[in-house]
Amino acid sequence: MPNVRVKIINTSTNELPAYATSGSAGMDIRANLASPVVLQPLERQLIPTGLFIELPEGHEAQVRPRSGLAIKQGITCLNSPGTVDADYRGELKVILINLSNTVQTVRHGDRIAQMIIAQVERAELIEVEALNETARGNGGFGHTGVK
Repeated sequence: MPNVRVKIINTSTNELPAYATSGSAGMDIRANLASPVVLQPLERQLIPTGLFIELPEGHEAQVRPRSGLAIKQGITCLNSPGTVDADYRGELKVILINLSNTVQTVRHGDRIAQMIIAQVERAELIEVEALNETARGNGGFGHTGVK
């Protein structure tokens, strides 16, 4: 797999995002906090990372939840996957929400999300009067049943 070169500035004391295994699709992103953030049930907060990136044209960074954080603590990312555009130069921040029924605390250095770098294709929209028919048609939202 060819590597995409992404420039990064790390203003936090955390290590750079990294792939945990050779088969990992995402790199863990850590919280950059001066003091812990307490999330009440159903509360959401914007958590800074101290990271700034420069993506090559034609790429995006997707910010996604960490499965372990979701299942163990009920914390997930809103606006998921969040898209970081190639021309964005601000700090990466993660919108976390506590979906559990107990108070959760996010501390400096906690792994709060994962970042996936992906190629982006641009679409050319072509306005037409009709679309080709398919067997599925306009069936959606569970039209194939439960089983």
